[in-house]
Amino acid sequence: MNLLDSLKERIMIGDGATGTLLYSYGIDRCFEELNLTHPDDIFHIHEEYLKAGAEVIQTNTYGANYIKLNRYGLEERVKEINSEAVKIARKAAKKDAFVVGTIGGIHGARFYSELSEEIKRSFREQLYCLLFEHVDGLLLETYYDLDELITVLKIARQVTNIPIITNVSMHEPGVLENGILLSEAIKRLEDLGADVVGVNCRLGPYHVLKALETVPIPEKAFLSAYPNSSLPEFRNGKLLYKSEPEYFKKFAAHFRDEGVRLMGGCCGTTPAHIRSMKEGIQGLIPVKKKKVKEQARIEIGETKKLDELTLFEKVKTKRSIIVELDTPKDLDTRKFFEGAKALKEAGIDGLTVADNSLASPRICNKTMASLVKRDIGLSSLVHVTCRDRNLIGMQSHLMGLHTLGIRDILAITGDPTKIGDFPGATSVFDVTSFDLIKLIKQCNEGISFSGKSLKQKTNFHVAAAFNSNVHNIGKSAERLEKKIQFGADYVLTQPIFSREKIIETWEATKHIKAPIYIGIMPLVSSKNAEFLHNEVPGIKLTDETRKRMAVAKSPEQALQIGLDIAKKLIDTAIEYFNGIYLITPFIRYELSVELAKYIQQRTKELDVKKQTQFALS
Repeated sequence: MNLLDSLKERIMIGDGATGTLLYSYGIDRCFEELNLTHPDDIFHIHEEYLKAGAEVIQTNTYGANYIKLNRYGLEERVKEINSEAVKIARKAAKKDAFVVGTIGGIHGARFYSELSEEIKRSFREQLYCLLFEHVDGLLLETYYDLDELITVLKIARQVTNIPIITNVSMHEPGVLENGILLSEAIKRLEDLGADVVGVNCRLGPYHVLKALETVPIPEKAFLSAYPNSSLPEFRNGKLLYKSEPEYFKKFAAHFRDEGVRLMGGCCGTTPAHIRSMKEGIQGLIPVKKKKVKEQARIEIGETKKLDELTLFEKVKTKRSIIVELDTPKDLDTRKFFEGAKALKEAGIDGLTVADNSLASPRICNKTMASLVKRDIGLSSLVHVTCRDRNLIGMQSHLMGLHTLGIRDILAITGDPTKIGDFPGATSVFDVTSFDLIKLIKQCNEGISFSGKSLKQKTNFHVAAAFNSNVHNIGKSAERLEKKIQFGADYVLTQPIFSREKIIETWEATKHIKAPIYIGIMPLVSSKNAEFLHNEVPGIKLTDETRKRMAVAKSPEQALQIGLDIAKKLIDTAIEYFNGIYLITPFIRYELSVELAKYIQQRTKELDVKKQTQFALS
């Protein structure tokens, strides 16, 4: 009798956590390597779960793939580690239990913009290793990313007919991180050929049960539940879980009532928890019908549209000028607000405020943008980096921006911490700029990063950064296309210092429909020019520009040359692009005021010229 035949007849008990037990023994390294170095320890864990009543045990291979083993220098031992894991489990199970080969999600609880070919190759390699050892089934577990799970399920189903268990993981009960309801996700997995579908990890029995109450009993598959023992607690540098096995006895019966046929445990569970589950279902037969609790779909309200146009809306139809003005590194804000007021009077469309540029701490750009909007009446495009905030802080930050009425965001990676004031500071990078764009657009659907309803849609317009100052601008354009694919609405370029590069940028991006702001930065001295060229990532100056700045005989002359270079670049930029993005050096806002007025003057001259030509034609 195979696994599926057994599930047709009765409720079956799986095992619990392997990593939790190893961690409790003081082992804090690659658990999968122990299949080779300490096989008796792994055998003993299997044996303890079998004695507790487990009928389905999983191989110690959760992270035994090329990508995860690469962290420990073990990437060349994928076959050996997986093969030994199956042999150890087989030896323990004998003929008394089924052995399923475990393959964990690679994305985990982090957010990624796409499923790479590297992940697919890594999955295939581990899959074939497990199949070669003739496992009784596959357990695909801890998949927060439904797209990843669907992809690997399809790959597995193409090459094998053995039973496949697919367990998703949730941040919030009943909903996956992209907002898909658990019931919908399980139905999709069932339709794609999964034999057992369910939930594992992250949540304890209470919330797993609440989620399963909204899930109908599948027609062609069986339900599974592998909850954590509890939410984790961090104490004395270690993750700890509440351990009350008796609690699992009660929930085992409840899981049965919701149609679960295969139940076990995930993080924090031990053989004692599995024994309690076994006792909880003693004498119970499977249920084939249940009353499904309808999951309340929270209505997501539309955000009231602001009276003024956003920068994205302006640049789509007319000449638009934005100016970057760095917030102060100290608490003296006078010059910043003087500059913002002068730029407002000069007629610019908005400020752009960087997010601790060059990895140096400045007054929070969200705060300054809010004050500029309130006191001066000037909108801002707020930069948001992936460097400084984890997903919790990022979600909070975006909700704050929305609440303040800030609608334009530039999503960027952020300069590395090693170039800033605190080179030893930790860079977070929970997501890339691609992922951040995607997540911001998810908020525009009223869905938080965890999949939970925000109860209102944000209406952010997202700008993406584009670097023209590269050897292969075509590759840079491909990255930009990808950002637009993930939801970027418009584009800001790094500062450009040659007419030829502006034209090259237009040629490389003319097929892209998203509006583009061309970055122009006035130079103030030869030292400034050399620093930008040699030390600032993403900026390159032409030899001609550097020579012109070098011949200046006084600071005043250098400033005039810098403005003259900027104006000539503007002349070219406005022939090809609607948007001009002025980067103010050293908060010398008077330079940006002069250039803003020059742009307006040249725009009027060009408009008159076009009207005259039209009249003559």
